[in-house]
Amino acid sequence: MNINKKNITLKDISNVCIRSTFLQGSWNFERMQALGFCYSIIPIINKFYSNNSIKRKQAIKRHLEFFNTHPYMVGPILGIIIAMEEQKANGMDITDNAINSIKVGLMGPLAGIGDPIFWGTIRPILAALGAGLSMTGNIIGPIIFFISFNTIRILVLYLGIKYGYNKGMDLIKKIDNNLLKKITEGASILGLFIMGALVNKWTSINIPIVISSIDKQNQINIITIQDICNQILPSIIPLLLTTCCMWLLKKKINPLIIITFIFIFSIIGNYYGLITN
Repeated sequence: MNINKKNITLKDISNVCIRSTFLQGSWNFERMQALGFCYSIIPIINKFYSNNSIKRKQAIKRHLEFFNTHPYMVGPILGIIIAMEEQKANGMDITDNAINSIKVGLMGPLAGIGDPIFWGTIRPILAALGAGLSMTGNIIGPIIFFISFNTIRILVLYLGIKYGYNKGMDLIKKIDNNLLKKITEGASILGLFIMGALVNKWTSINIPIVISSIDKQNQINIITIQDICNQILPSIIPLLLTTCCMWLLKKKINPLIIITFIFIFSIIGNYYGLITN
């Protein structure tokens, strides 16, 4: 029996969770989030190797390898690595390559579900709620967005770390069973549905070019291109613009080029009265 065995506590998990909020604080093109990951797990390393500076340096070094995933979905990876570091510190034969392999194997799938869940679903919904209140002059709008989004973000981080630590290597089996793939597909569908609804709400284009004007009983009825488009399908122009942008992105056109073109075209079109917002 190892009388010097060290175990993880909720306080340790909380320390890692707080530090993980700075995962991208030292992001760089060479190793991306490696410094942030190492910074997050340092409390665990210091706890296990407080009396052995050589092993502490080795532990820090192995967590400076390349790492990159969705910053809010890093929790399960941190949890599993904490469990592995705990087992390694308590005498289990776990190599550095095994630890790094787990990190590399998990960072891709978790990054894949983080984008549609957070950027494609949670943030647009909460932003729409906050912006809707703000447009009426209610200052509570941005406050609701800030508090609700960060509460969800921190809870996902904390619960992810705790879940990853408790489940340990069992989480790998769940990935093999396509659990993350199912979550990704469901979140992607929901995210696309939300973004489709936001196209009509946030994209406003008006084409005021007059096609004809009819004088009836001293009243002039003006028909513009926008009137015809609205009769065909309301908000058809924003829909076509969004579809066009998606097609260009699929053709690997740089998003900055698309944004710059729309920006310049909007200024010129508005100046000559071709389009208005």
